[in-house]
Amino acid sequence: MSEMVYRQLGKTGERVSAIGLGGFHMGIPDPLTSERIVHAAIAGGITFMDNSWDYHNGESEVRMGRALKGGYRDRVFLMTKVDGQTRESASSQLDQCLRRLQTDCIDLVQLHEIIRHEDPDRIFGPGGAIEALVEARKAGKLRYIGFTGHKDPKIHLKMLAQDFAWDTVQMPLNCLDAHFRSFEELVLPVLVERGIGVLGMKPLAAGMAVESGVATAEECLQYALSLPTSVVITGCESVGDVEQAIRVGRGFRPMGEAERRDLLARTKPHALAGRLEEYKTTQEHDGTVRNPHWLTCTV
Repeated sequence: MSEMVYRQLGKTGERVSAIGLGGFHMGIPDPLTSERIVHAAIAGGITFMDNSWDYHNGESEVRMGRALKGGYRDRVFLMTKVDGQTRESASSQLDQCLRRLQTDCIDLVQLHEIIRHEDPDRIFGPGGAIEALVEARKAGKLRYIGFTGHKDPKIHLKMLAQDFAWDTVQMPLNCLDAHFRSFEELVLPVLVERGIGVLGMKPLAAGMAVESGVATAEECLQYALSLPTSVVITGCESVGDVEQAIRVGRGFRPMGEAERRDLLARTKPHALAGRLEEYKTTQEHDGTVRNPHWLTCTV
């Protein structure tokens, strides 16, 4: 079997696996299975680990921290996210992330769930969260800084308009996104032009591309990997899911133009108006909408 595909993470100089292991799904199976998932991913060549302060009330980070003990931490590029948008809240949450993940330094910390048009103003205003991350980078608590969101490409563009050198940006990239509020169309070219690391998430459109019957999981992963992404992050709830992702990463070949046109033609009738992308059109995936105090709390 061929080796896992590795790519440059923007202009950071880091080389990471093109497939990343999603952190949210770490909190779904039992703890032992979660640990096996992490170890299977690393054994298969996956080096990029995703997580977040708020996933399953911190349990996803706790489980990943346990799984990375015994020398595994040195074999991965570890990323997590904070929800806080003030200096105080972001700093407090970051310290909690460090304890849960059992590490002194996190490779990449991203401002999570930037989904409101006022979020950039709050983050970059006086006492905003960006101050906390810059200070933490100087203190050696983190190495790189990025942001993530899933709602509207225009909000991403507002974050990119700030006077800040982003290392990474995370966003939905999949065969449904191409037809509605497309991050691929509006944001991806900006990231490529600036040399910012592209983190694709929701390659299966939160499972809906597969559940709707218009594409297979392998097709979805291949589509996202064929874009100029640094990493495509996919959630795995079993060792079998990890093995499937590894097979795609190891056997990856860019999707041909005819294949791409065929897949987009199949998905278009299902993708119009964002019907299958509820993370864009509803509050179903919006943790900070259900918990607005996360934006300012310190515990």
